[in-house]
Amino acid sequence: MGKITGFLEIDRQEQKYAPASDRVRHFREFTIPLDERDTEKQAARCMDCGIPYCHTGCPVNNQIPDWNDLVYQGNWRDAAINLHSTNNFPEFTGRICPAPCEEACTLNLENVPVTIKTIEQAIADRAWTEGWIKPQVPEEKTGKTVAVVGSGSAGLAAAQQLARVGHEVHVFERHAKAGGLLRYGIPDFKMEKHPIDRRVEQMEAEGVTFHYNVDIGVTRPFRSLVDAYDAVLLAGGAERPRDPGLPGMDLEGAHYAMPFLIQSNRRVGGEDISGEAPLVATGKHVVVIGGGDTASDCVGTSFRQGALSVTQLDIRPVPPEQEDKMLVWPYWPTKFRTSSSQAEGAAREFSCATLGIVGEKGKVTGVKCARVNQKREPLPGTEFIIKADLVLIAIGFAGPEEKGLLEETAFERDKRSNVKANTDDYKTSVPKVFAAGDIRKGQSLVVWAIREGRQAARAIDEFLMGETELPR
Repeated sequence: MGKITGFLEIDRQEQKYAPASDRVRHFREFTIPLDERDTEKQAARCMDCGIPYCHTGCPVNNQIPDWNDLVYQGNWRDAAINLHSTNNFPEFTGRICPAPCEEACTLNLENVPVTIKTIEQAIADRAWTEGWIKPQVPEEKTGKTVAVVGSGSAGLAAAQQLARVGHEVHVFERHAKAGGLLRYGIPDFKMEKHPIDRRVEQMEAEGVTFHYNVDIGVTRPFRSLVDAYDAVLLAGGAERPRDPGLPGMDLEGAHYAMPFLIQSNRRVGGEDISGEAPLVATGKHVVVIGGGDTASDCVGTSFRQGALSVTQLDIRPVPPEQEDKMLVWPYWPTKFRTSSSQAEGAAREFSCATLGIVGEKGKVTGVKCARVNQKREPLPGTEFIIKADLVLIAIGFAGPEEKGLLEETAFERDKRSNVKANTDDYKTSVPKVFAAGDIRKGQSLVVWAIREGRQAARAIDEFLMGETELPR
């Protein structure tokens, strides 16, 4: 906890954003951090609530009251040590996690939760600025080898944990750089990529070897990893888009969200995309189908590329402004939220079904929509068309990519097509092969991927050594 009466004396203060008119001109982060004194005051608001429900709201079980108290006391270095004991990459989660911990905060019963996410980012950023984060090189090597397929949040967390206990870890990434969706799915205006780069440098100093442009199951057989390593971890994500089944998907200008975001991130990151057809929103009327985070990322990216207009379609009704705390707290509530990207000028259509994509001469000209009833069924006579030159489908993900690795090896799957493995040992149906993150759980939050990567690392270490000191 922080100051015992802090929550009574100090108002909640959040990070501010640069004005929309300024931030849409670039892809850099635009949050304005609180200064040290204001951050310490916010940490002082952490109350002696008896049962810290923020722990249950946080998938990695960050010891939030403990490091809040350390920040309040001005002991930032110990706060950083505490924070890193449960989270390998707090600078990632401090930027892009939706903060279920704040929804679970006891003060959220009064709609003024502790600014946990802001404090977490401040601790992590200061730890880097002060030089407190160093490579943790193991004193001894175990002689065991581990291959990690995928360098997203789960793969990176597992690789770092395993390297720190002395295993030889090799990470295989199909793209030119590490990070997975952290790098290629999340736009720079939400998280720039230098935090990933410095973590990769730290991990390389700890003994992790990265292999880029290696698509396991496509450019290298998966069986070669199983034969060459003592254990293999699948952490390849779940990027197969959900098929909307819409007429007109074959028209020029209709695309799934991820190719659009990936190309934009590669362009911003300076990668060579000269051999690819440009997929941009510049000078276009854009319609984004879907109401989640990926859709919001498409909105913000479209504005920065110079879209003439952006409309976001959501089949769900307008949610309530405030949830009923007595019904849902401390769990994640359904309520009306406006992302920073939506606040930059997007038009939002709720209770809106997409009937199809329309076009002329093979090119998109609009999206045919209709209003829906409570069962999300289109209402006859409510049809209308929204003008569009570019349509981006962002209605979620159906599971891991089938091409390559999963074609080569017959893993047991769950009913949603994810690679089947439990959360006790993370073992798949194939001997000495483990799975963690979105490829096992389905598309989820970065913080869940970090949790699964850490827990899978513990399971692998125990499998290899017969015992483990790694935390769950």
